[in-house]
Amino acid sequence: MAKADLVFTRGPVFTVDPARTRATSLAVIGERIAAVGHDEVRELIGPDTEVVDLTGKLLIPGFQDAHIHAVFAGSELAQCDLTETVGVDDYLRIIRAYADAHPDREWITGGGWSMESFEGGLPTRQLLDAIVPDRPVLLSNRDHHGAWANTRALELAGITADTPDPADGRIEREPDGTPSGMLQEGATGLVGHLVPPSTDADRLAGLHRAQSLLHSLGITGWQDAMLGEFHGQPDPSAAYLTAALDGTLTARVTGALWWDRERGAEQIPELVARREKLNAGRFRATSVKIMQDGVAENFTAAMTSPYLDGCGCATANSGLSFVDPEALRGYVTELDALDFQVHFHALGDRAVREALDAVEAAVLANGRRGNRHHLAHLQVVHPDDLTRFAALGAIANIQPLWAAHEPQMDELTIPFLGAERAAWQYPFGDLVRAGATLAAGSDWPVSSPDPIEGIHVAVNRRDPAAADAPVFYPEQRLDLATALAAYTAGTAHVNGHDDAGSLRAGNLADLVVLDRDILTAPPEEIGRARVERTYVGGKLVHAAS
Repeated sequence: MAKADLVFTRGPVFTVDPARTRATSLAVIGERIAAVGHDEVRELIGPDTEVVDLTGKLLIPGFQDAHIHAVFAGSELAQCDLTETVGVDDYLRIIRAYADAHPDREWITGGGWSMESFEGGLPTRQLLDAIVPDRPVLLSNRDHHGAWANTRALELAGITADTPDPADGRIEREPDGTPSGMLQEGATGLVGHLVPPSTDADRLAGLHRAQSLLHSLGITGWQDAMLGEFHGQPDPSAAYLTAALDGTLTARVTGALWWDRERGAEQIPELVARREKLNAGRFRATSVKIMQDGVAENFTAAMTSPYLDGCGCATANSGLSFVDPEALRGYVTELDALDFQVHFHALGDRAVREALDAVEAAVLANGRRGNRHHLAHLQVVHPDDLTRFAALGAIANIQPLWAAHEPQMDELTIPFLGAERAAWQYPFGDLVRAGATLAAGSDWPVSSPDPIEGIHVAVNRRDPAAADAPVFYPEQRLDLATALAAYTAGTAHVNGHDDAGSLRAGNLADLVVLDRDILTAPPEEIGRARVERTYVGGKLVHAAS
């Protein structure tokens, strides 16, 4: 019998395999798992076998992320990064320091600021003008659905009090109509298209930077949710293809080709051609991303009933459907017939319903083709639509880290949704009870890419750093095994990696060693776990120092 290249012993091993959920040993030959079991696995140890003692640690399948912007996030790490604070004075200090350190930069770009930091979630151009008056500044907020611009950037873009709002966005204004410096959704592109594009080398470096960080968090594969140009952001596809061809892409990556909402079905032949081209090594672009609505905090998420105002009265605004719902059904039916997976951004309950209607139209027209269409974000899901996920085979792609009380939720979201609709937010428990398949992701750089943090919130419905906060709709908590499965088997399923995501003989040896057994620890301690080792195809890609 061939001897193993790698053996893990003295357990525990959590397999995410319903046939045998727990084991104590696992052996790897080449890039695949050769055996899972107990002491009998030790028979595969030979003189050249690397043996890893798991005493006090936990071996699990590698995490995958079902919705992430890795190249964009990795590139943004090299720009003006505001993610580590929520203080306005801190923002201004960091921006000024970055501008001073980069005097040759034509534009100051980056982002990560939080809406909660500013009254009404709206920063002003004057704050930026005071520290960087002579160069244009454009900084995305944390959710990347809006951007903060200084006066110089607005001037260069020709945005004045007479500039109309674009159909898919909004220019926030001062009382006299002058642009205030905050641009929502599609309005960010009015300035964004002027930002000097990054180079191919910049984007490749961003991919490598992101991959290193993601491996350190136990992530062995992901779905990049936006391959294409968008609001001035360059297409990251070439970076993935280059890394796949030169062997530096160690993760398994599925790409979601961006659906240009300014166009219609005429772009589908182009998507087919891109799918054929973007297929090498561990990279394949087999999905199409359709962004159906915006976000709740700026009232662009599409809702079935109007948002409320500060007094609790209904407004005239129910959010935006970026793609006409009837046209959407036709597009998805055609994409499904061509065996594309459709990856929806669907955050409000109307957008969720429109996406499910489109999947239903495809199923009725084409039959069940197994294309694993999925709806990402699912902040508000109408109770009437919960059972439709299982009935249609649509996968719930959740971002658990957002399902917690924090200022943006409590001050900028719940009051404008109202009590009944607020209770429909992130209904993970209801989706599972309705038979839906869950996958999980982060939407990094919108929020932390750390799966352990996401799992902690999915189980506890509290931020790991806010142990005393109220539980966010406790009936929607997941048990730990279900949350782990969403980040492993569920996401591997969405990403088309049927031989990953669980630990069984014959599967790919995509593995993570945690520094503790979170399955036996108190739930409130899940977030303390750290990744010690990450393997992709049996090869070590991260080891904690």
